[in-house]
Amino acid sequence: MSTFPARAETEVAAPAEMVWAALTSPEQIAHYMHGSRVTTTSEVGAPITWDGEYDGHSCQDRGTVLVYDEPRRLSMTHYSPMMGRPDEPESYHTLVYTLARTGTGTRLTLTQDGNDSGEQAEPFSRNWQAMLDGLKELVER
Repeated sequence: MSTFPARAETEVAAPAEMVWAALTSPEQIAHYMHGSRVTTTSEVGAPITWDGEYDGHSCQDRGTVLVYDEPRRLSMTHYSPMMGRPDEPESYHTLVYTLARTGTGTRLTLTQDGNDSGEQAEPFSRNWQAMLDGLKELVER
């Protein structure tokens, strides 16, 4: 297990059920993940793919659903060929989304393991934070 997790967090002024829908609905995901098309059945053990474009090149990230505990926790493995590493188990990291009700809405936290250093984790944290900020904006509209 990585001792250098990437982390992002936001508080959304909406019930956990609305935040969950934004996390799991392919149509909503496309709005805050640069148009990525997500395909999965969401069942534990099911594959998940993210199809999209980055810098004008088609790409497909992939993984497996690990936890689907609506509306509290969502987890999956994640591999991106853009990392330049081979598609083997050591190249995957784990994403964990945790939702917690607050007095004014929902706190959404995302962690990603698999980083070898704090320097490696930092850009992932920034990217995930931008994604969560987009989700927040979408849900609060």
